Amino acid sequence: METKSSLKTVLKRMRLSGMLHTLPDRIAYAKKTKMSLQDFLELVLQDEIDRRDQVGLMNRLQKAQFEEEQVFENFDWDASITFDRDKVRDLFSLGFLDRKEDVIFMGHAGVGKTFLASALGHSACRAQKKVLFIRADTMLKELNQSRADNSTDKLMRKLISVDLLIVDDFGLRKLTHEKSSDFYELIVERHKRSSTIITSNRSTDEWVPLFDDPLLAQSALDRLAHNSHQITMEGESYRQKQGPNSATKSRKKGGKSK
Repeated sequence: METKSSLKTVLKRMRLSGMLHTLPDRIAYAKKTKMSLQDFLELVLQDEIDRRDQVGLMNRLQKAQFEEEQVFENFDWDASITFDRDKVRDLFSLGFLDRKEDVIFMGHAGVGKTFLASALGHSACRAQKKVLFIRADTMLKELNQSRADNSTDKLMRKLISVDLLIVDDFGLRKLTHEKSSDFYELIVERHKRSSTIITSNRSTDEWVPLFDDPLLAQSALDRLAHNSHQITMEGESYRQKQGPNSATKSRKKGGKSK
């Protein structure tokens, strides 16, 4: 069924042109089922709400800059990794975001820290929260470079303003004086205003020697320690098990593990 040009004009003026893609099918369906005008109106408006929600989600995911888009449903809860599963499942209710609490995932490389952090970020995006994922080295490098063009305040506002900041792989290298100061300022500014997720190969008691100034380190860690859910993960490499040559995937395809 061809949509009248006058109706197209009205929908465009009301910024409802997204309805044009589904309207002919909805009109045909309404006629076939003898739908009431009120039910038809509710149906097409719900279509528009769903479309806008999907567009909004795609925009938030794009702005989040995830390196890999991970979701709760795809995590292998049967993997040979030891961590507090009940606590992590509870985190996915996203109550920690409402309470402005932080999360720290600790454990050696490959145990699934980044996967869970990213999946929490994806869930937050679905809950219409603003999220940003960034590697710690990249973040600190960008802050340091921003001093050259006086854009530090702008970048810091970006890092502070999101509802959830995910800082991946913190603690790989010792921090310079500037980087120690930048990390401290970021933690102080976000403390109890919004939530931060940090993943690290080191336990928090190993973080203090990384800082140029132990006083800054202790101050930042005190804020994190008193306001965070700390998850320690130990076990086999989750990343390796998810690789294309993993025994798990071979078994799923009908192969035999050696």
